[in-house]
Amino acid sequence: MQTQLYDRIGTGYGRFRRPDPRIAARIHRALAGARSVVNVGAGTGSYEPEGRVVAVELSATMIAQRPAGAAPAVQASALALPFRADAFDAALAVLTLHHWPDWRAGVAEMARVARDRVVILTYDCDAAGFWLVRDYFPEILALDRRWMPPVAEVAGALGTAEVIPVPVPWDCSDGFLGAYWRRPEAYLDAGVRGAISAFALVPDVEARIAALRRDLADGTWARRNAALEDREELDIGYRLVVAKL
Repeated sequence: MQTQLYDRIGTGYGRFRRPDPRIAARIHRALAGARSVVNVGAGTGSYEPEGRVVAVELSATMIAQRPAGAAPAVQASALALPFRADAFDAALAVLTLHHWPDWRAGVAEMARVARDRVVILTYDCDAAGFWLVRDYFPEILALDRRWMPPVAEVAGALGTAEVIPVPVPWDCSDGFLGAYWRRPEAYLDAGVRGAISAFALVPDVEARIAALRRDLADGTWARRNAALEDREELDIGYRLVVAKL
């Protein structure tokens, strides 16, 4: 997947991709004690801890949407970070590895510039997934398996790493693909879909959305997914990989 995709579809990220405080708390615990952090593939700055942070982002569209007061951003590739070795306590990457042309090179760069730890939020394609990809967009799961590096391989590339499940809250404020698992009507919104890269990469999106709309209207979706009604959070495959260097 080309990072330049975000120069085309990333214009709504500032509106729909707002960091969720519960996911942020997990990331910040993983970064605890780090006095300096480089956020690689930083986008609009979600989940950057306060303090001494430098962001690296290739897309000018994404950099332009970083809010006032956000950490300074350097336009550069994850595969060639413009910093000396051990320049930061920690390196962070949030839902970005699948956009890198060579994720192994990027992870090696993260380990090179971090002297204490690397923290990566990614997705486990071997997880069960959820109803959107199962019933309406199976091609998205196929794409994920093509582009998402296996979590075990990411951990292995860092030597010894802990892999921590990150369940998604039912009212998640960060509009990534799985954020609306208990709010299916959200996927009918073109703005919501525009902030999720996968929808730009699969065919017949409108036909699939029309099927979802019909299933919502006639109760099919509710009957099929009744077990989700009272769930507060759901593990659909998001994982934190935390490596001490």
